[in-house]
Amino acid sequence: TVFFAGLSWVTSKDAISHTFSQFGDVLNVSLDHDLEGRSRGQGTINFADSESAENAIKELNGQILEGRKMIVTEHHQHDHVPKNIPQRLKIDVHTHVLPPDLPDLDEKYGTSGFISICHDKETNRARMMLRGKLFREVETNCWCAETRKKECDETGVRVQVLSTVPVMFNYWANAAHCEDLAKYLNNHIANLVSENPKRFVGLGTLPLQDPERAVKELRRCVQDLDLAGVQIGSHVNKWNLDAPELFPVFQEAERLGACVFVHPWDMMGQEDMPKYWLPWLVGMPAETSRAICSMVFGGVLEKLPNLRIGFAHAGGSFPATIGRVEKGFKCRPDLVAIDNNVNPRNYLNRIYIDSLTHDLEMLKYVVGLFGPRRIMLGSDYPFPLGEDEPGKMIEESDFFSEEEKDQMLTGTALEFLGLSREKFL
Repeated sequence: TVFFAGLSWVTSKDAISHTFSQFGDVLNVSLDHDLEGRSRGQGTINFADSESAENAIKELNGQILEGRKMIVTEHHQHDHVPKNIPQRLKIDVHTHVLPPDLPDLDEKYGTSGFISICHDKETNRARMMLRGKLFREVETNCWCAETRKKECDETGVRVQVLSTVPVMFNYWANAAHCEDLAKYLNNHIANLVSENPKRFVGLGTLPLQDPERAVKELRRCVQDLDLAGVQIGSHVNKWNLDAPELFPVFQEAERLGACVFVHPWDMMGQEDMPKYWLPWLVGMPAETSRAICSMVFGGVLEKLPNLRIGFAHAGGSFPATIGRVEKGFKCRPDLVAIDNNVNPRNYLNRIYIDSLTHDLEMLKYVVGLFGPRRIMLGSDYPFPLGEDEPGKMIEESDFFSEEEKDQMLTGTALEFLGLSREKFL
C-alpha cells in the first residue's frame, strides 16, 4: 500500500489510477474526503505486489500530476484517521512558556524594548514589563512545569507543545542580541522537555531578521536540542513570509523535517486602533491571513511540498475569507497570480491550523473546509484569550465522530510534529 498526497481536489480516481498503473496492477484507489465529501487530494493505492509499490514510490515522489507536485511514500497507519481508537492522547500544540526569570535585557544589550519580569511573592504572580509599562500579568503556570502538569491533568491534556510568548521574538532588535536571547529561551524549553519527555514537546524561536543566524539556530534546535521545530511570527519587520530572504529558513526546515508554527505578532495597524483590545481581536486574525496568503501567493508552499507548516488561531480570518481570496486569484491574476498560478484553495490540504475558534459553528466550518487531518488541538494556554478547558469544544460536540475527535486531539498533532504516539505512552 502506497500513500499519496499533494494533489488537487479535482484530480480524479481514474487519473490517479492511470498514473500509478504504469508500475503494476492497481487493485484499489482510496481517496480521503472532507466532511462535505470533497476530495482532499490524498489517499492510498493498493498494488498487487510490493515491488510495484516500491517502484511507484521511487519514481513518482516529487513528480507533477495535473500541475501539482505529488508526495508518494510508504503507507503508515497514521496517514489516515485511525479506525480503532486507543486510550486518548490529548496533545495541545499551542501553549506558551517563559523562563521563571530573565536577566535585565535592556541593560545587557544596551537598548530599550526588551521584556523584563517582575515577580510579586505575595500573589505568586509576575508582571511582564515593557519600557517601564505593564505589558501583561502572568501566573505561575506561565513558567512552572509542575503547575502546568497539574492543570493539564485536570483537563485531560497529556502533552503540551511549548513555545515562547510572541513578544519575545524581538525581530526588531540587533540580530546578535536576538540570537543570544533565542538561545537562552530555546535552552530553557529544551531543558523542560528533557526533564518531562512524555509531557512536553518543544518549539524554538529564531533571529529571523538575520536568516543566516536563523538557519544556524534552527539546526541547533533540531539537531542539538531535539526540539520538534520552531515558532515564528506572521512577518519579520518589513518582510512578509514570502520574502526571498526568508526562503532559506523554510528550505532548511523542510530538509531537517522540522515543523513551523506561525503565530501572529506585531499586528498591522495597531497604532490606529488602541482601544477595545482591537490589535488582539482584529489585528491578530488579519496577521494570520496575511501570513498564509503570503506563503501561498509567493509560491513558498509550492516550492517546498514537504514543509510542515501550521498556523495559530484556526488560521485567523483566512478560512472565512477563502472565497474572497480565491475570487481575487481568478478575477485579477495580473495582481494575485504573479508568483504562483495555483489556486489558493488547493493548499487547504497542505497547511495545518489549530482548533482555537471559540465558536462551535466556526469549528464545524473549518473542519469541513480543511478536514480533520489538518486541524490540531491548540488552546493558547495559559492566556485569557485561550480555550479555558483545552479540547472541550471538540470532545463535547456530538457533531464529530470519535475518529474525527481522536484525529484532531491527537493524530494531526503527531503528524505535524513528526512524532509517534508510542513516544508518549
